[in-house]
Formats: sequence, structure tokens, C-alpha cells
Amino acid sequence: MPLLPPDAIEFIGFAAPRYVSETHPPDGPAIDRDYLRLLAQAHEWGGFDRILVAFYADAPDALLLSAQIAAVTERIGLMIAHRTGFTAPTVAARQFATLDQLTGGRVALHAISGGDDRDLARDGDHLTKDERYARTGEFLDIARRVWSAAEPFDYAGRHYRIAGGFSEVKPVHPDGIPVYFGGASPAALEIAGRHADTYALWGETLAQVRELIARVRAAAAPHGRRPRFSLSFRPILAETEAAAWARAEAILARTRALRAARGLGPAARPENEGSRRLLEAAAQGSRLDKRLYTAIAAETGASGNSTALVGTPEQVAEALLDYHDLGVRTFLIRGFDPLEDALDYGRTLIPAFKALLARRGATADAA
Repeated sequence: MPLLPPDAIEFIGFAAPRYVSETHPPDGPAIDRDYLRLLAQAHEWGGFDRILVAFYADAPDALLLSAQIAAVTERIGLMIAHRTGFTAPTVAARQFATLDQLTGGRVALHAISGGDDRDLARDGDHLTKDERYARTGEFLDIARRVWSAAEPFDYAGRHYRIAGGFSEVKPVHPDGIPVYFGGASPAALEIAGRHADTYALWGETLAQVRELIARVRAAAAPHGRRPRFSLSFRPILAETEAAAWARAEAILARTRALRAARGLGPAARPENEGSRRLLEAAAQGSRLDKRLYTAIAAETGASGNSTALVGTPEQVAEALLDYHDLGVRTFLIRGFDPLEDALDYGRTLIPAFKALLARRGATADAA
């Protein structure tokens, strides 16, 4: 897929190779092919634009899972998390360009520098956070050259030295493979300003999102870049607002029960800035803004995307529209009941949001 126009709306889902979440403990083999196929197709049928395939040190390989998802779908794009630094950037760039060609241009790269030293150590990486982000910057410098260079090139950096780098295979679209990027530390924002086509935030308060968007834009301006912005939430929907809040509290209770059953005590303070920002929001209260629910993030130590928007599909769509007003154009949404929620979002939430946005546009045109 080519780079999106600035105001294009994009919905991204989440693909896991087996049925698992905070309320569903892992069971069975690490890869359930039938479930992966159903989940991918549910997102495609529901009108999602992309699906995120995550990266963890102990998880199945994201690039290979993405190839399987592409084989069982026809249209949906792939947002492939790639932890920079473990594969040579020239090799990784060729892998992504190859898959982009095989899928007809459906690939995007979500560059992950790593926010958890313990997870990184599992793969033998012991760099500091700032060093990892500097390495990511070099990685992306080289990958973009590989995707665009018409002849061999050299590159000399602190982490990589390339002599005669080149790839015969190029991405389908001339503007290359879209790069999604997250991280809220000063070192992360520096690299985001240089490389992010879409900057990814977790589900923060309106005030936090407004502030961080301004910082990212300031970091990008010296490079003549205007990134898009993505926001991640776990929508909890029901037919009535009361039922939705009851479901949210039930999800929290289930999360607590499963953590207790596994012998997990209070969550440790997270190492990454994004999780810390979620916990800062949670410290203000469990229900913020219109319908932001932070209790599950507080319970889990904000391990990953863990804040929710709670209400009817129309109410949650209105809440998403508030973030749209701040400049967010991509929404990454996934549920605590992954397959069922993906189907529900496609039936109700995505159409409700698009209808609200269309009505607003029609009103503005009439005015």
C-alpha cells in the first residue's frame, strides 16, 4: 500500500497466532493455524485496513506469520513489528521488499527498538535504551536506501558499516514501505522526527495525546516531515452504556483472577516511557475524559496496549472522534475477546465512526 494521504482514516487490528489475552490464558500450541486464518479473515471482512503482527522474544516469528496471513486474505495490509538490531538492515530490507512484492504491496514496517531490557536480553541484546534508538535510526537510514537506491551504496555509522549495499527487489510502490514508529523518550522522538511515516501512541488522555503530538511535530519539522498519528485502544462495547461498564468491570475482575492464579504480584514499574505515561493517566482515576478506562492498565502495569474506551458503539465512536480532532487518523483497536471483538468492531464500531465523520463533513460543507 502506498503512503496514506494526511487525512485518510485507517483502522488496524491485531493478529495473534492463538486465542490469548489478559482474560484468556494461553492454551495449546504456540500457533493455531485455523484460528490465525479466522482472525485474519474476520479483520478483512470487518473492513480493517491493516492488521498488526507483534514481536516478542519468545513468540513465533512475525514476518513468517505475516506471510501466512497474506496467503489466507486478499486485501488487508500487514503492519509487521520488527525489532531492529537482530537482523542486518540490508537483509531485513530485502525480506520486507520481497514480501511486499509477493503480497502486491500490502506490507508496512513497525520499527521496534525495545522497551523492556529483560525481553531484549532473551535475544542477547544489552544496549541501553538510547543506544537502541540510535541503532534504529541507522537501521532505518539503511533500509530506506536499500528500498530506493538505483546503484550500490556505502554507509558508515556507529552501529553499521555497509559497503556496496544494494537490492534487486524493491517495494511495490515508489514511495517505499510505510514506517510506523513508537516511543516517547527524547531519544525515541529524535528518531521519530527523522523516520516515522506514522507515529504510534498508546491510548492516553486527550491532554496527553495533544502534548505528545505537538512534541513529535516539533521533532519532525526540521526534517521537513509531517507524520500521521496512530492511537491504540481496547474498545469495550455493549448495547447500553451501563452494560458496557459492567462488562469492563468483569474484564478487570477476570484479569485480576488470572494474574492471581498465575502467582503474579503487583506489576513492576515499567521501563518504557509509553507504559509510564499510561500509569500517569491511571493515577488520575480509572475513568477519565468521556469514557477512557485505565483500571486494566493499572492492574497489569500498563504492559502493552491496555487502556479501553467503554460504551455503546456510537459512544465509543464519538470518543474516537475527539482524538481525530487532535490529529489522529489511524486507530489500532483490539479486544479482550480477540476474535469476537474484531467481528463486533467491523459490524458496529468502524461503521459508526465513519458515519459520524461523514455527518460532520456534510454539516461543514453545508455551513
